[in-house]
Amino acid sequence: MKIRLISVGKPHDAYVKAGITDFTQRISKYFKVDWVIIPSAKNAASLSAQGLKKAEAPLILSQLDKDDYLILLDERGKQYTSTELASFLQQKANESHKQLVFLIGGAFGVDESVTKRAQLSWSLSPLVFPHMLVRLILSEQLYRACTIIKNEKYHHI
Repeated sequence: MKIRLISVGKPHDAYVKAGITDFTQRISKYFKVDWVIIPSAKNAASLSAQGLKKAEAPLILSQLDKDDYLILLDERGKQYTSTELASFLQQKANESHKQLVFLIGGAFGVDESVTKRAQLSWSLSPLVFPHMLVRLILSEQLYRACTIIKNEKYHHI
């Protein structure tokens, strides 16, 4: 199974880049993994929130294959403990999904067409975090889940 991490916005800021790179490399010992950063629309400043989401939707959807299992990160989504996330990852691997895609939408979220395409809406927390921190937290939690699956020492229960 492959894991693709997609985020809308600017490239990783320096203050989180090293951590994201480190955890992404760690994940790669368990699953193939890559990041796709989709730049915000060029005319973003002149668009309404809804207009921006509509402009970003085809860019997001173009990154997906029809068989991808899409997980949308959203503060209103389902919450998992780290062990539940590990079980979820293991279940998807057992179901022979070719690719899990974790999507961090744009500044105003995602268009309804993207929400409808997602099989799961997942919340890291009911709090709202800056996108750069979400990238770091997501990569760390996926690595943590991998170590839980393999019963390695990183996660302490």
